Amino acid sequence: MARMKFICDAERCIECNGCVTACKAEHDVPWGVNRRRVVTLNDGLPGERSVSVACMHCSDAPCMAVCPVDCFYRTDDGVVLHDKDVCIGCGYCSYACPFGAPQFPSNGTFGLRGKMDKCTFCAGGPEPNGSQAEFEKYGRNRLSEGKLPICAEMCSTKALLGGDGDVIAEILRTRVVMRGKGSEVWGWGTAYGKPSTGGAAQPKAETTKS
Repeated sequence: MARMKFICDAERCIECNGCVTACKAEHDVPWGVNRRRVVTLNDGLPGERSVSVACMHCSDAPCMAVCPVDCFYRTDDGVVLHDKDVCIGCGYCSYACPFGAPQFPSNGTFGLRGKMDKCTFCAGGPEPNGSQAEFEKYGRNRLSEGKLPICAEMCSTKALLGGDGDVIAEILRTRVVMRGKGSEVWGWGTAYGKPSTGGAAQPKAETTKS
């Protein structure tokens, strides 16, 4: 059985926020809630990196451990979901989650508490798959349609990977082994071949054996 996970390749993320926009548009996410966001480390400094962050659907999810009404549950695919009809809006999950995934809608200057909202890995909720009730509460259920999360599909550089944990881990492992370091990851050498000593890289001339 596949266990769904997210991995973000910080060497590829360009902080375009395409994943954030795609998520909000696909699921009609409530105002004030970002199920996914891009965090930049060392902004403007050497070694700057950006990472796309959302619910990581933990194997031992702290949000599930602290919820007093047990509104969280895990699907057979390892996706951590919640039941908004059971949620009482206590906020314990938002304090327990190290990724800041559970959030509450905000409206006005001082905000508004309500039912918690979070990333669903595009797997909907407890309502029937594809139903209007499911969409209104949790957004579109893409997994039931045989599709991957919209944030991963819309990532222009394929920095964000979503799917079977074993598969995407192998993809990232292959990238790390094959690519260089520093400017070689996305620089001139990656696109056009390594530059010659005298300046810009020149295409190799075809040679024929006499």
